[in-house]
This record gives sequence, structure tokens and C-alpha cells, in this order.
Amino acid sequence: MFALGKTQSLVIQRINDSGAILAEPGHAAGETVLLPGKQIPPGAGSGSTVSVFIYRDSEDRLIATTKTPAMELGELAVLEVAQATNIGAFLRWGLDKDLFLPFKEQKTKLRPGMRVLVALYIDKSDRLCATMNVYDRLQTGAPYQRNDRVWGTVYGIRPGIGAFVAVENRYFGLIPEQELYTRLSPGERVEARVIKVRPDGKLNLSTRKKAYAQIDEDAARVLRTLKEYGGELSFDDKADPERIKRELELSKNAFKRAVGHLLKQDRIEIADGKIREKK
Repeated sequence: MFALGKTQSLVIQRINDSGAILAEPGHAAGETVLLPGKQIPPGAGSGSTVSVFIYRDSEDRLIATTKTPAMELGELAVLEVAQATNIGAFLRWGLDKDLFLPFKEQKTKLRPGMRVLVALYIDKSDRLCATMNVYDRLQTGAPYQRNDRVWGTVYGIRPGIGAFVAVENRYFGLIPEQELYTRLSPGERVEARVIKVRPDGKLNLSTRKKAYAQIDEDAARVLRTLKEYGGELSFDDKADPERIKRELELSKNAFKRAVGHLLKQDRIEIADGKIREKK
């Protein structure tokens, strides 16, 4: 049996006008699949072994390709939406036939050009499809420790909890809400720091660096905001944390560190509950 959605090595039985007829090694009398003629590797002939990916063509027939898809069965990848319809979306994944993402497997309204994190699965009709329900397909036990730098793809935002991230598009990750100081969207790639490895093997993350390494960036953010407001902020480092987060996308502690840093550099002054840039 051919492994639908997987890359495998098959043997060319013969070549005809349509292409190469492939079979599993040692199964000359068994099931065969077509590799279109334009994809036959140069110099390949009867008895040659070729590495191919098995999927279904537009008429739902098994077909082989030497092209490499963005993902295989059981894997996750970020794909671009080519078309969105009322029955589902079609995603570009490196093959001639776009990958179908059923409407019931979507987690947000899609439009062409969007990039979404999806997993590949086989539906009840034995066809390859995509799903945005990736949570149960992620792994625990990532090989990372506290303060390691990682990358991942945001696949969900939940108020009160935070942003769910597929670390390396493979492992469970979460940016807790208290660590969210910039607006993130599903499908967005993020660089983050591991702040905790939980007992269940999942990772808590932060997009911010350690405090001593982050302070210069935060101070620069405060100065940019001061300039946007004409050189004066109508609040100081005693302001409500929600206001600081809303205005500067900083925590209150980060804001206070940045303000202290700028005071030492004599670049700002605080008076009457306001912060002013020194000229």
C-alpha cells in the first residue's frame, strides 16, 4: 500500500506516454501509481528508484510527484491562502493542486494572502486536507531550558490566558497574557525567550529579553513616545499599569526601569506628575 501524504522510494516499472508507472520495491505485481512524464528524473528508466510524495490529483486519483510539499502527514507548516470560499479555503503548499482547508477546520475568517498554521490530515473520504486545529498535534518535551531563545508561530489568542505558540511549529508554547505587550495575530512568527519549562513539558515564553538586555530598547521606546506627544507625557512612572501598557506596550516595572535609565542619562525630567524630554 502506498503511504498517502508521505514521501517514499518507489521503483519505475515502465514508462509510457503518460509518465512512469511506479510500484513498491519487490511488489512488481501489486498496486501502481503514476509519476507524470515531466517529473521523471533525467536518466531514470525501468528499474530506477525514485523518491516521490503521494497525494491525490483533481480527480481524486492517487498520483506521485517529485516536488517537495511544505509538509507531510502529521507535520505542521505555515501556508498562504490562495483562495477562500464558502465551503473552505485552498492553500499553497508547493504542489500543482492546492491543499483544501475545510470551513469546519478553520478558526478564523480567512482571505487570500493570509498565512495560517495548519496540520495535514486524511479526511473520511481518504483525501489530504488541512486543519487549523493544531493544539492536539503539538508535542511536549521540547529540548529547551529557561532563557533559551526560540522561534514559533502564533496559532491562537485567548483573553485572560495569552497567545498560543507552536514552537518550531512542533512544540507547545504559551506567551502568558502578562507577558503580552505587543499585539500578535494568528499565523505571525515570533522570536521569544523561554521563561519557564512547565512540569507537563510545555513552555512559557516571553517576547522580551532579560531586564538588563531589554532596558535600552525600552528607553528608546519611551523617547519615541515622548516625541510623538510633543516631548511630554501626561503621566509619570507612578501611573496605572494598564495606561502604561496601552500607551507604551510596556509593563509598569519595565517602564520604571526605562525611566530610571533615562534619568541617569539626564535625557528626561519628571515634574508635576509628567515626564518631559530634556532638550
